[in-house]
Amino acid sequence: MYAIEFENVGKQYRLGTVSSGTISHDLNRWWAVNVMHKEDPYLKIGETNDRAHKGESEYVWALKDINFKVEEGDVVGIIGKNGAGKSTLLKLLSRVTAPTTGKITAYGRIASLLEVGTGFHPEMTGRENIYMNGAIMGMTKAEITRKLDEIIDFSGCERYIDTPVKRYSSGMTVRLGFAIAAHLEPDILVVDEVLAVGDAEFQKKAIGKMQDISQGGGRTVLFVSHNMDSLLNLCRNGVLLENGIIKYSGEIKSTISEYLSGSSNQLFIQKKTSLPLYISTVYFTGTKENRKGIFSFHDDITFSVILIKESGFIIDKNAVISVIIMTLNRTRICNYEIPIGEMHEKKWVFDYCYKSKVLIPGSYLIRVVTHIPNVQFYDRQDTCTFKVTDPGTEYLKYNGADNGFIAYTPSIQIQKNNE
Repeated sequence: MYAIEFENVGKQYRLGTVSSGTISHDLNRWWAVNVMHKEDPYLKIGETNDRAHKGESEYVWALKDINFKVEEGDVVGIIGKNGAGKSTLLKLLSRVTAPTTGKITAYGRIASLLEVGTGFHPEMTGRENIYMNGAIMGMTKAEITRKLDEIIDFSGCERYIDTPVKRYSSGMTVRLGFAIAAHLEPDILVVDEVLAVGDAEFQKKAIGKMQDISQGGGRTVLFVSHNMDSLLNLCRNGVLLENGIIKYSGEIKSTISEYLSGSSNQLFIQKKTSLPLYISTVYFTGTKENRKGIFSFHDDITFSVILIKESGFIIDKNAVISVIIMTLNRTRICNYEIPIGEMHEKKWVFDYCYKSKVLIPGSYLIRVVTHIPNVQFYDRQDTCTFKVTDPGTEYLKYNGADNGFIAYTPSIQIQKNNE
């Protein structure tokens, strides 16, 4: 039995405006649809949501022709770079906004955690918000009371549960919001990448809870994340979005491989988020080929990382930015950390250069993490893939054999013994 069905779903926006933006457009739309009983004329125009190009049309399809089904009890990861349409998809499912075209059918009660503080009234206490959220989901006061102690204990906010949530930190707000969404027995749990705000311990705890919900309770989970390890641990299937359309769907390992190996992932851009310290941009530098993420074995591998700090946020003195080079199946090759505890400016640019003739020809991934080691993550992103090509080295003669990851020539002495 299917828990969720998307049928030809599309969501169109007009850039910079609310509704169609002009009285004439609204009248044209009303006349065509309600009087002439014709198709909405503005649905025939518009461009895909490709942020890398300016485009000509003022109408943009954030999502278009979305068709997929989720079986009851399945855990599905929604993958794609920022701006691909992941959050829009979840907002449509959660009925935060309505689709422009198509139909979404969901069987059962939906609990959503889309943004920090979603569904919270800032003037109400944590306890009052638990009851309010439960009532919105259709639960009785007695049902909520039975779950109350469990929710408070899981969130770790017991000391502040009778304090207005406007005084909570972003991490506390996410903890309480997830605890409410996960414990009020939803049939469908929808979680956007807000868990990145929480510390490492809570992220592990939240992943475990979602596994319990799907495996033990037979409930359905839709999960958006840039953390490929979390997606692999939690999800069975995946949907890859690119520029508002489904590029690939299938088993989660195949979906992640398709995402990481795609040429569209050579430039990472993240819009302003609720995170106080976030990875804004990662891009390759060097020659034209290098900027596409293609490096010869004899090229230095060069790229830059832009880090943004919100004004007023004080970074912990032990915080670092880590850049990790990995294989596409997330085997770590090397990790380099730079302290950022003294970062006072709003924007920092880190230029990296990994020397040539070190990485064996093949495909690789850059993971960037800002964190307090063993304590808290600020932001964590699998950003860009790149390729090291073989221009005619000794590795060619092995014709695809596994040569490892690092090109290293040891010092060797050969002793001849004629005895």
